[in-house]
Amino acid sequence: MVIVFALLALTVLGVLVAANRYLWQRLFRDTTRGPGRARRAGALVIAGGWVLALGALVAERAGAPFWLQRTLAWPGFLWLALSIYLLLAVLAGEAVRPLLRRFLDRRAAAAVAVPRPETVPATVPQTGMRQAGLPDSPSLATPADPAAAAESDGPADPAGSPESARPSAGPSRRLFVSRVVAGTAAAAAVGTVGYGTYGVLRGPRVKRVTVPLAKLPRAAHGYRIAVVSDIHLGPVLGRGFAQKVVDTINATQPDLIAVVGDLVDGSVKDLGPAAAPLAQLRARHGSFFVTGNHEYFSGAAQWVAEVRRLGLHPLENARTEMPYFDVAGVNDLRGESEGQGPDFAKALDDRDPARACVLMAHQPVQIHQAVEHGVDLQLSGHTHGGQLWPGNFIAAAANPTVAGLERYGDTQLYVSRGAGAWGPPTRVGAPSDITVIELASKQA
Repeated sequence: MVIVFALLALTVLGVLVAANRYLWQRLFRDTTRGPGRARRAGALVIAGGWVLALGALVAERAGAPFWLQRTLAWPGFLWLALSIYLLLAVLAGEAVRPLLRRFLDRRAAAAVAVPRPETVPATVPQTGMRQAGLPDSPSLATPADPAAAAESDGPADPAGSPESARPSAGPSRRLFVSRVVAGTAAAAAVGTVGYGTYGVLRGPRVKRVTVPLAKLPRAAHGYRIAVVSDIHLGPVLGRGFAQKVVDTINATQPDLIAVVGDLVDGSVKDLGPAAAPLAQLRARHGSFFVTGNHEYFSGAAQWVAEVRRLGLHPLENARTEMPYFDVAGVNDLRGESEGQGPDFAKALDDRDPARACVLMAHQPVQIHQAVEHGVDLQLSGHTHGGQLWPGNFIAAAANPTVAGLERYGDTQLYVSRGAGAWGPPTRVGAPSDITVIELASKQA
């Protein structure tokens, strides 16, 4: 097992080194005339970016002083996102590069093919030249020998070459193409990451989904559940972001609020003040919370106690009966490492099967146990919708549903893309959301 892990680690490291060398070559080596400051600066930027990124990851996981986490987080995590889109943009540029060079070659060939007008026709007789006031000089005719041709080309430079044969002061076509492609790739990557970061920092948008439940009584038709997951309060997203989330949820005037895990990335000591706005959550039938995998990186027991203090109701493999249906919650799978994993039997076995049941479970993969226990609707998060395209394809390989509503037998699964972001405070192709699920009774 250790050997397999070591080989995998070496493979990943090799791929990273090769990818970053390729980036340096295309962005810095190919866009400069020779060794110099630009190439050294490029190597320093790429290497320094990865040092900050790895430092940010290690500092967060190791529980380093919070000021150090915050110092490393912004530049380090943003570099992670930027490096992804630099690589994708430069790879896309490989398809453009030969087309651009071909276009420039054809334009240059067309310019050379255009005939130059003669100053004096070759058929003008000498007498005509005298009448025109021109000297009788054989130099105006086409020279018969190479020496005459060299003289007619103009004065030579100090090295003895004709002036017309000097290298152009501008870049070659190859260098020009490399600079255009690299500059465009860099602009596209920066623009993509900048817009994706703005989308996170401005706060999640509200998404509304109607979910019909066969067992829901008519009196509960139109019942609204605000679902929020993956807020990820931490070194980057702090109290101000939490306040935006709370204000957005309260503005929907929900009947019930479901916080479906991954609330934080850090300890209560560091992030207690950031999470304080959660005490302002307002819903007719209260706010409920289940753990996500990141709570177990951050001290799950402490956070369960903290959210309870803030007025939320933690559901640790537990169920509560609402006026019209049951709300249940199970711990995240990560809790198994601490003997606190999900227990569907404890949460669901003794309930009335005639009543509709809504289950809060952080990871979509828990849907299979939910189906076995006759759950009507499971609410999940965890995937972030992929967060950074093309991460959605990776998320799809590991989860039955990446985002949205799908049916599994008699059970429906809704997966939120989440309100915040982990690592880079950036989303591309997977905008953050808070979902208001409106339950519909088939008897209405």
